Amino acid sequence: MIVWLQTIAEVLIPFFKAAHIAALFVWCGGILAMPLMLARHDASNSRNDYLRIRRATHLTYTIVVTPAAVVAVVAGTWLIFFREALVPWLYAKLFFVALLVFAHAWIGHILVAVAENKGRDGPPAPYLPMLVVLLPMIAILLLVLGKPDLSWIEFPTWLTEPRQGQLPFAVPKR
Repeated sequence: MIVWLQTIAEVLIPFFKAAHIAALFVWCGGILAMPLMLARHDASNSRNDYLRIRRATHLTYTIVVTPAAVVAVVAGTWLIFFREALVPWLYAKLFFVALLVFAHAWIGHILVAVAENKGRDGPPAPYLPMLVVLLPMIAILLLVLGKPDLSWIEFPTWLTEPRQGQLPFAVPKR
């Protein structure tokens, strides 16, 4: 890495870590709360109650949880490049992050199905989506805190060493 660029990266790392961790708290807490909020969608509710609950779940998902997920993923991606953290446990973590993103999308799908089809599509019991979300969260937490030695897994060198090269394609100029 270029010396002046590395200096800037070292200054920015604490800010990106703080943004990453704060966004993770909001994302994980929100995505765990969503199944409980969805369980409140009951066809027997009055129209006003149903609309209030629907609006609350929709706004929580779209204005709080999803932007927090985006910030967590973007800040985490920048941290990988700033720290050049190309280690095997990180790839395992990224696999579980992908599972968490799929769980996030699945809960969003449930939210839309329940909201658009009042009474026809009920949400699943809250324990199922919460379990689907909790498993990758726990795996990520164990990998990040434990940083296990996964060197027994063979990775190609292009995944474990910085390339220090140009992009394999021409970047268009304005």
